[in-house]
Amino acid sequence: MSTESISDRREHIRSISVTSLAALLGVAAALASMSITGDVSPGDAATDMRALMLVAGAILAQFILFDFTSIYGEDEFGAKHYLFIVFMTFSFWFVTWGILLTTEAAP
Repeated sequence: MSTESISDRREHIRSISVTSLAALLGVAAALASMSITGDVSPGDAATDMRALMLVAGAILAQFILFDFTSIYGEDEFGAKHYLFIVFMTFSFWFVTWGILLTTEAAP
């Protein structure tokens, strides 16, 4: 019985860690995208490929970090986890950067 509660707690902490890191790196990539494309108009900034490369780098950094820290076991990290990290990071980047471009915030 006690091993189940420890396992449940470990699973909960792991899911919070993965979600928080994806969200924070998505927002950080949006802020970095804004600082890179801050000197052009919002329409031109939205088509800049450097911003997309930043979010791709943030996603790849998470995969490397999770592999290095072995936060997931060898048999646990599957396609569902990859898709979750990609979706969360891209979503936070897209929404945050969209807000920054719409409000024309200065870097």
